[in-house]
Amino acid sequence: MNMLHRVEHWGDTHHPAWTDALRIMLGIILVLKGVSFISDTAYLTRLVGGLHFGLFPVMLVHYVAFAHLMGGFLIAVGCLTRLMVLFQLPILVGALFFVNIRQGFSPMNSELWLSVFVLILLLLFLIIGSGRFSMDDYVKQHAN
Repeated sequence: MNMLHRVEHWGDTHHPAWTDALRIMLGIILVLKGVSFISDTAYLTRLVGGLHFGLFPVMLVHYVAFAHLMGGFLIAVGCLTRLMVLFQLPILVGALFFVNIRQGFSPMNSELWLSVFVLILLLLFLIIGSGRFSMDDYVKQHAN
């Protein structure tokens, strides 16, 4: 059994029920953030365009919005949770270190604190998985 299987097995066996409510809340936050990005794409384009990494800002804007919408929904229902978390991690790391940190570590910078909170939750669900009240668990139990 390699390290990845051991972490997955540990996460599946040590998953309290209250973390399912936390996973659903995380998914809803991501969906709402995706909706806010879609409703104000000019804001997201300004954020991404200010990075000067030579990336295609339009493609990046669409990836961020789509990943937050679909990834957030799938995290909320507990379907492919670890995979969806992996799609979210680069977005949150980029938001934290390249966008939000430029505005400083003030208590008034709510976007920074939201990014830190969401990043911590994503890392938590990368380890512990989706839990008992999820689509993943339902499919695993009814696979026959």
